[in-house]
Amino acid sequence: MTLPKSKNNFIVIAHRGSHLVKPENSIAAIQEAIELGVDYVEMDLRTTRDGHLVLIHNEMVDRTTSGKGRIQDLNLDEVKRLTLIAKDGHIHKLPLFEDALRICKNRVNVYLDFKDADAVQAYREIRAAGMEAQVLVYINTAEQYKSWRRAAPKMPLMSGLPKYIRTEGELASYLAEMPLAATDNLPYQSLLFAMRENGLSVFLDVQASEEDLVSWNTAINKGVQGVQTDHPEALIKYLKQNNLRRRVKVPIH
Repeated sequence: MTLPKSKNNFIVIAHRGSHLVKPENSIAAIQEAIELGVDYVEMDLRTTRDGHLVLIHNEMVDRTTSGKGRIQDLNLDEVKRLTLIAKDGHIHKLPLFEDALRICKNRVNVYLDFKDADAVQAYREIRAAGMEAQVLVYINTAEQYKSWRRAAPKMPLMSGLPKYIRTEGELASYLAEMPLAATDNLPYQSLLFAMRENGLSVFLDVQASEEDLVSWNTAINKGVQGVQTDHPEALIKYLKQNNLRRRVKVPIH
């Protein structure tokens, strides 16, 4: 499993796009994140009643749209009638996965939080978009892991490491059973070198209501390869000002 290539030495992942003003998981939020220069856009994948893949975080549409109910109980026509709740005064729609991929192709990598969908169908749409080398899939269950291994054996997968992993031996045993390309947690700082030796990148989550300079520096000082943020513009500016993020001549994995 090989991670998508990145042009920066420290990876910035825009959580649900750049959504402080634009609606989360919208085409506008994705587009703004791309323009800011992030390395990955994180997006959440779910399925409509009639089998279409759409971007939405919650199972219920109530929080982020004009509608009510579960996304899996709505067909595509019903989803298309929904509008996203927005602060910018514009009308935004729930994106289809295929439309989001089209926007991202050759412009930004995709961090796909695989909420509720079929791996075979998702990979089919990734291949149709020519995005096989630009997607990292975050899996949430053991069954999702198995589904992706069957559907796309070479697709890089990411998940959190169990807290019981305390030693290099326990880490190696776990990864032998469940190979991963990346993780979003660091159970123990002492494991960082072993994680790198096992080809495991660490992209910590710093997105939170209290995300600030302290949380950024805490993550950076751990020596991880990147972070996922709700404030991509401010974070990139800070990293550049402090010479913590620079372009590399040869894109890194």
